[in-house]
Amino acid sequence: MKIAFVIPWYGEEIKGGAEMELREVSVHLAAAGVDVEILTTCAKSFDSDWNVNYYAEGTALVCGIPTRRFPVRLRDTGAFNRINRKLMRGENVTLGEEKIFLREMINSPSLCSYIEEHEHLYDLFVFIPYMFGTTFFGVLSCPPNKSVMMPCLHDERYAYMLMFRRTYINIKGMIFNSRPEQELANRLYDLQETKQACIGVGMNTKIQGNAGAFREKFYIDMPFVLYAGRKDTGKNVDTLLKYFAEYKMRNPEDAVMLVLIGGGETVFPEGAEEYILDLGYVDREDKYNAMAAAEFLCQPSKNESFSIVMMESWLCGRPVLVNEKCTVTANFVRQAQGGLYFKDYYEFEGCMRWFAANKEKASQLGKMGNAFVKKNFAWDMITDKYIRFFNELTEE
Repeated sequence: MKIAFVIPWYGEEIKGGAEMELREVSVHLAAAGVDVEILTTCAKSFDSDWNVNYYAEGTALVCGIPTRRFPVRLRDTGAFNRINRKLMRGENVTLGEEKIFLREMINSPSLCSYIEEHEHLYDLFVFIPYMFGTTFFGVLSCPPNKSVMMPCLHDERYAYMLMFRRTYINIKGMIFNSRPEQELANRLYDLQETKQACIGVGMNTKIQGNAGAFREKFYIDMPFVLYAGRKDTGKNVDTLLKYFAEYKMRNPEDAVMLVLIGGGETVFPEGAEEYILDLGYVDREDKYNAMAAAEFLCQPSKNESFSIVMMESWLCGRPVLVNEKCTVTANFVRQAQGGLYFKDYYEFEGCMRWFAANKEKASQLGKMGNAFVKKNFAWDMITDKYIRFFNELTEE
């Protein structure tokens, strides 16, 4: 069996998201004997200029996996941004605007040509995630009986685009990270003829953190809430900052701070600067140590198809606080009984107060989350699910 994974950008230095998920999946599948290859563009990352070929064209090894890179097509960034802003605001767009959005999205015609000309060399092409040009045009270039998608779908305006709903019904298989994601996909798209598997994301269940080492290295003595991830509005970090600042104003007696780790920049609310610390990117060991030292991890995002940082926090023994409006993370919290969730500021404040007053119970929530991850997302189980699903698709 030979599997080609198709993704818009790919590299060892990308810290999270679909890129990190695919990196781990491909390495574990290869270790299990599956012939895996990555097809991607020469662009660096989501945060980079999508008109720039950062990597050299051709094939290289990334984490031991052959990675074939193709040059990007030059885009009209202004036209794309005008429509993208409307979609980010949740506004409707016309079919013509959808076509412009997709035409000026990151894409590589040479990658699509490669798929058309070399499809006989591969058993399946797996496209990840749903909303980028490499997936949309890649699916159109691929025989339907060889097309598989890992959509990483969120309940967002992009997912409702007519062009996606027309195109993503001609796919052999769909792989989902969570049950709510699968349910959303079946509400949006006609997948009656599409084989489906809810597999999840594999986790290294042996990870653990050293709380004392983190506090000593970064000189943090106060209790703190941790945010780990990209700092942008799409992750709802601005809401977390606003809520935390209001909490500190209303509860000055609670000696708690907010620690942020991850890429991106943000503006702290006025008056709360002394209680918020942004450490930027930290290495993996420091991230796990931070999780172990935190009172809890807050994942405020409303749009997730999984949440690796949630699982990591549980593996480090700490509970989580998530946004109730994210069906995926709230569902995981309910399943694991590993934390709390909020829908507005007043529930956020109530959760903060509960964590502060119930430290032993909070630790127990972290332990329950730990058991949940080990039971459901150990890599040997996840790898076996992938292989069985791929065998089912290719045997047909």
